Amino acid sequence: MEMHQVRYFLAIAKTLNFTRAAELSHVSQPSLTAAIKKLEAELGGELFRRERKFTHLTDLGKLIKPHLEQMYAASEAAKAEAESFAVLDRAEVDIGVMSTINPTQMIGFLTELNQKHPTIEPHLREGKGQDLIKALLDGEIDIGLVSLLDFPSRLHALPLYSERYMVAFAQGHRFERETAVPFQALDGEDYLVRLHCEFTEHFEALGFGENPKTNLKYSSEREDWIQAMVLARVGCTVMPEFLPSLEGVLMRPVVDPQISRTVSLVTVAGRQHTPAVAQIMRLAQTYSWHR
Repeated sequence: MEMHQVRYFLAIAKTLNFTRAAELSHVSQPSLTAAIKKLEAELGGELFRRERKFTHLTDLGKLIKPHLEQMYAASEAAKAEAESFAVLDRAEVDIGVMSTINPTQMIGFLTELNQKHPTIEPHLREGKGQDLIKALLDGEIDIGLVSLLDFPSRLHALPLYSERYMVAFAQGHRFERETAVPFQALDGEDYLVRLHCEFTEHFEALGFGENPKTNLKYSSEREDWIQAMVLARVGCTVMPEFLPSLEGVLMRPVVDPQISRTVSLVTVAGRQHTPAVAQIMRLAQTYSWHR
């Protein structure tokens, strides 16, 4: 069954006249009649009964008419969706955002995206870096904003911005007197582990030896809980420079070595981008991420 046959059938069912149906369908009457005969042969019976000047639907025609109407409506809806998608009339994009990225930066970017491309509908998915990489490769998201030391060869990473790692502590801590904190100065400190943090991986990759021996006091995936513990003087932690901090949390840059991370816009190499994804990628490259 071909869609033009369905269209011809519905035209005849509407007009109950082969000549008029051919005119509405912009086709010759012999072509329309041949298409209907082919459809009848496929369905195993007559669909129309022609009596002199009158044409009527047969019982079989009446039976299949709702199904063919539904089929045609679905086809037209699919074409409309495709056309809208091609011209960015309405396009959904799934964006994975690493949970340690500053929400304020993302809100600013999404606000500008909405101003310049109001028909793009971004859907955000928060998660760990490695989880987002898997989601990209599995086709669950279109774009990822991720900071990792290495990416699989199938991915293309476009660097967006870099930020330093900072030691976070409460007022009155000995680090408050310093302008920067050597990494080894963390030795012996009560420490709070941010389970989403990539800091240790960055440090070890630089080959500076063993990590300081800290006293683990608490660990959590929740940034607000970790910072609440910092304010309660349970311990200190290391966090990205632009991660929002609670009022009262003080920070100093880590030095000796100074360690930073780069947040990249990541896509699957070779995968054809939709117009909406291409627009987001172009905007991400020109957006001022350090506002």
